[in-house]
Amino acid sequence: MKKIAIFPGTFDPFTKGHEDIVLRGSRIFDEVIIGLGHNAKKKRFFSADEMLDKINDHFKDNPKIQAIKYEGLTAKLAKTYDANFLLRGLRNTTDFEYENNIAQANKHVFNNLETVFIYTSPEYSYISSTIIRELHSYGQDVSEFVPFPL
Repeated sequence: MKKIAIFPGTFDPFTKGHEDIVLRGSRIFDEVIIGLGHNAKKKRFFSADEMLDKINDHFKDNPKIQAIKYEGLTAKLAKTYDANFLLRGLRNTTDFEYENNIAQANKHVFNNLETVFIYTSPEYSYISSTIIRELHSYGQDVSEFVPFPL
């Protein structure tokens, strides 16, 4: 049985920290599906379609990695793709507290779903999409934080 992991998020934008988790996850799993989700509570800064295209183009030479767009519950997405794992990155203990609650809720929806946490590499631990959006909105160069031009 293939080990398939979903790496869900809004990825607004996709950062080098996200890339780090995906690449390291691809050494553990047979396939990593980056699930570009819709969050009704968040207004996107970067177009979801544009970000999806950039992510897929970035990983085009790695057959183990693909990005898709989805709406709805992440646990249901996992069922659709026969994925038994969610891949999540942690930068700090605050992330852990938040992600642990989500992992428990996902387990309630899909009992066979296991969440696997990978700690972000130290050089990316301070990077967040929120900070990148803020810098970018004021015209600052954010190229050192993202794996492709925005």
